[in-house]
Amino acid sequence: MQRREFLAAGAALAVLPRVSFAQHLPFDPQPAGWRTFEITTRVEVLKPSGASRAWVPVPSVDSDYQKVIGNTWQSNGNARLVRDGKYGAAMVAAEWSAAEKAPVVEVVSTFSTRNRKIDFSKPDPALRLDASTAAFNREATDHVPTDGIVRDTAREIVKGKRGEVEKARAIYEWVVDNTFRDPKTKGCGIGDVKSLLESGNLGGKCADLNALYVGLARASGLPARDVYGLRVVKSEFGYRSLGAGTANVTRAQHCRAEVFLTGFGWVPVDPADVRKVVLEERPQPTTLLDPVVPPVRQKLFGAWEMNWLAYNEAQDVALPGSSGPKVNFFMYPQAETGGERLDSLDPDNFKYTITAREIKT
Repeated sequence: MQRREFLAAGAALAVLPRVSFAQHLPFDPQPAGWRTFEITTRVEVLKPSGASRAWVPVPSVDSDYQKVIGNTWQSNGNARLVRDGKYGAAMVAAEWSAAEKAPVVEVVSTFSTRNRKIDFSKPDPALRLDASTAAFNREATDHVPTDGIVRDTAREIVKGKRGEVEKARAIYEWVVDNTFRDPKTKGCGIGDVKSLLESGNLGGKCADLNALYVGLARASGLPARDVYGLRVVKSEFGYRSLGAGTANVTRAQHCRAEVFLTGFGWVPVDPADVRKVVLEERPQPTTLLDPVVPPVRQKLFGAWEMNWLAYNEAQDVALPGSSGPKVNFFMYPQAETGGERLDSLDPDNFKYTITAREIKT
């Protein structure tokens, strides 16, 4: 940041209303009780031109922080639950003949979540990853290579670091320090790590910045993976940038990351959300030094607030039954008509809405 820009930002921060920070609670997710949610996804193909298909992601992550309760669906076509062959990502796949002029499918998913937090003072030697799973989560993918500029950058970041925790944390801090959230990025970004580093312009959104973390971790020998999902309710800690503001969560997709550390298991991280707080939490963008940022930065290496749904961990997904290109990740509903893939962010040709509600028990 140039000095003139820094002074201007400082002047802007000086006039922000004090109530903004007073509304925040200490950001400290704790694994307490379970909360149950329901999301409803309705997909319509507005301009069918022949036979049509749609794929709606549904929760497929069952873990110590999420329980999948079930899915139901209805459609004026043929719909069924399927999974991709590599990652097991679950989805409702619907098909319509060319005679159907208003294809529609509606899917209701129910699931429970609880917050995550790793206690780094209490390692458990039994928490180890088997060799095949570790290798799977270290391998390169189409958009997350582990050689060339990714490998070279990773080596510089972890130089002199001892042990897995030090390396994983160093990569997290580097991503937070060297990237930024770019509001001009379409959707959640594309997650092309090599292009991001080669450009020298380390801006993007969650699918870019957290994929960068995953790529650098894998290039350092650490098993890591992206987890693709959706924010479903507001943050309990008062951070408006870290939650869904309304029941309509159609545009609330969010990607997170995990790294496996021996003795601690799959550790949640989210450097992209630190950068989201910097850009969006105040009425105007702030800096990493603003008081609202350090609590989030400290906790998002090792903790997640689970006001968020985890769909899957799938990358470079070949949609079942489609002859079209793979999707970089499966976090948005997808559709095609007449053999042509529709843009999942193009409301003129492909419409979908997602609503969420918490089920009180």
